[in-house]
Amino acid sequence: MTNAEEWQGRTGQNWAAQWRRTDRSFGPLTEHLLKRSREFHFRAALEVGCGAGELSLALARGRPQVTVTGVDISPHLVAAARERGGHLNNVAFEVADAAGWVPEASFAPDLVVSRHGVMFFADPAAAFAHLAGIAAPDAGLMFSCFRARDDNPFFTEVARLLPQAEPAPGPDEPGPFAFADAARVEAILTAAGWGNVSFEPFDFAMIAGAGESPVGDAAEYFATIGPAARAAAEMAPEERARFLDRVRELARRNLNEGIVALRAAAWIVTARKA
Repeated sequence: MTNAEEWQGRTGQNWAAQWRRTDRSFGPLTEHLLKRSREFHFRAALEVGCGAGELSLALARGRPQVTVTGVDISPHLVAAARERGGHLNNVAFEVADAAGWVPEASFAPDLVVSRHGVMFFADPAAAFAHLAGIAAPDAGLMFSCFRARDDNPFFTEVARLLPQAEPAPGPDEPGPFAFADAARVEAILTAAGWGNVSFEPFDFAMIAGAGESPVGDAAEYFATIGPAARAAAEMAPEERARFLDRVRELARRNLNEGIVALRAAAWIVTARKA
């Protein structure tokens, strides 16, 4: 599992350099989150785990009267977000862990939002309690997270190609699938001061490859920032070459109209500050 130190270092640097790929792969999910955001009335939004800023920037562009702040633990990703948002005066980005971040007194978010940025909290109950504490009265909460691993071929199909399976975190440990269990998530949020919790299943095509050489693009994606990138980086050269050959074959099987994509399954979770 990628830890905070890695996000602050090499992993964050890789994702910052590849932000166009992550924007593309999460594009359908981002659009759906923007659609769902219309259900909330807000003047100030906080994005948790903002990455390179795509969702924060989209919220700020679409609502010039709203103030948006994105926080992320990776200085590389925040630098990319700041560069992308330099032309907008209603969005700001900070290097911080949202689990303990304290905003200026004038900023009280009435919407807390995240695109797949909340599953890595070391203590999710404490983190969501802190977010409730800094949020405005009756603030809204909306985030996306992956459902069960077996519902996400984007992960499982590539994992099967590894010479040795990576150990999966326990169901209560931070990781991509830490919030797959809706009952557990609802219990965490309720204990942390959030009510009216609801879950919407949302499936989408997660794009890995496109352009002039979509199969090659997909192989580079999975070797750089995909779910098997860490394992691939630690392989010996010959073993890595064999793995990438298998990835290309997987990409060819999932190539359709010039795009390589595999299904991903998410929850869209919404709640209100109790």
